[in-house]
Amino acid sequence: MAPTLRPSSTRGSAGAQSSATLPSATLPSAPLPASITRRAAVALRLLVTLALAAFSLVIVTPAASAEVQEGNGHTTTPGQPYGDQNRDSDWLGSYVVGGKQVFCVQFALKAPDSGEQYQPGDELLTKWGEEIPADTAANISYLLLRYGDTQDADEAAALAHLLHSWTAAPRTPADLDRNLPFDRIAYNVDGQFAKLPQGAKDAVERLRTDAEANRGPWTAEVTAPEQEQTIGEAGEWSVSVTNAAGKGVPGVPVTLSAEGAQVGAERADVTTGEDGTATFQVTPEAEEPSVTATMSAPAARPYVQDPVTADTQRVVSTGGEQELTASATGAAKNAPGGVEVTKVDAESEKGIAGVPLRLTAGDEESPAEGDDGEPLVGEDGNPTVVTTEGDGGVATVDELQAPQRICVIEVSPPNGYADAFDPDDPPSACGKVKPDGTLALTISNEADQVPTVIPAGEQGQPMAQSPTTTATPTGALVGMGGLALAIAVAAGLLVRRRQLSGD
Repeated sequence: MAPTLRPSSTRGSAGAQSSATLPSATLPSAPLPASITRRAAVALRLLVTLALAAFSLVIVTPAASAEVQEGNGHTTTPGQPYGDQNRDSDWLGSYVVGGKQVFCVQFALKAPDSGEQYQPGDELLTKWGEEIPADTAANISYLLLRYGDTQDADEAAALAHLLHSWTAAPRTPADLDRNLPFDRIAYNVDGQFAKLPQGAKDAVERLRTDAEANRGPWTAEVTAPEQEQTIGEAGEWSVSVTNAAGKGVPGVPVTLSAEGAQVGAERADVTTGEDGTATFQVTPEAEEPSVTATMSAPAARPYVQDPVTADTQRVVSTGGEQELTASATGAAKNAPGGVEVTKVDAESEKGIAGVPLRLTAGDEESPAEGDDGEPLVGEDGNPTVVTTEGDGGVATVDELQAPQRICVIEVSPPNGYADAFDPDDPPSACGKVKPDGTLALTISNEADQVPTVIPAGEQGQPMAQSPTTTATPTGALVGMGGLALAIAVAAGLLVRRRQLSGD
């Protein structure tokens, strides 16, 4: 707003009402001439009524003019003169227009009415219609972004002073001639600064230094962890904002959103620290989590909003900003799984140690994959072999990629279990390894059947017998006795023959 003007409205006094008094609608009291019939009398009354009604429609109450509403800032005295007129005071600060705090430029133009609505206009120029230098334009955009909503009177007065200094400074001393009208007078930069309270003077230097250090264009970057994350486990990401000089910008509010991940909640807000960086936790829910950071950044050049009426002052948007976004995509994988295989006796269910088992993929031929994606193979290049251990007969393999289907296949039978082992169809078990889970598998074997033994003959030599036979049939025993007797007789005859021949 113009710091030198408290204008009176050119649209009429506020709240003015029309005091025009309309003549009363009366009919002549004298008797009507005989020549005028009753019907004519009625018509005459109607004509008079319509005429009075038509007259009342052109009496319009003048519209009231909305008053200027000052926002935050300071009143300085005396005011800067123009049009060869002394002025009591100036207002340096913000105004409230349509409920929104704004800052105005082009010193000594009329301030806009608070009820006027504004539309985005052209690029901001100096009061003389010249392009603002790029660095100054960047300063304006930055200050409007960072301080456009300030509620501090000193900051608001400082911002107003800087805006006028950069857009309406005198080109030559002639631009400060007090005889110039309001639309040609320049802003007396030094004179106006001298009238500010000390707090506002300090704020002028602070805001100027801040703008020169952190003006745009800004650059934003989101960084994902270098290492692959595990789905379901939070990891640290970061967002950084740097200024035109490549240095971090502190205090920048950033809104975060994520796809295939959770960042705090569905959305999260962070603010950059002194180094221009903010860190936050991201929990992946998919293999390619992505995060987008959105923030308001100073535009390369500020823009103005022109009021409806042409003679009011230009209003700079309380941002001078543009939306800046940055995003990054990370990599994530499921948590690894494992398998625990137990080798047991089919009947007793007791564990069997020392049994070699081959770990394969679900096709029972190719190797399973580790959590690093590499195939699990032995020195021979074939799928790795594990061996059951301990009284429980357990073999455990951890850090398996998940999810995946795996199988464990018996390589060779343990002692005492060979009869039931078929090398073409060895015992095996398969299942699916789940993320962060342990797959439990069991392989059982039937023990070899041990034969029953009995003594035979005087020498005590054992004789094998079918394991299914529990008693010897009587006929068989008789047969065996007859056979023994025949062998004995034959032996006796042989001995006697040898004796006779010796004689």
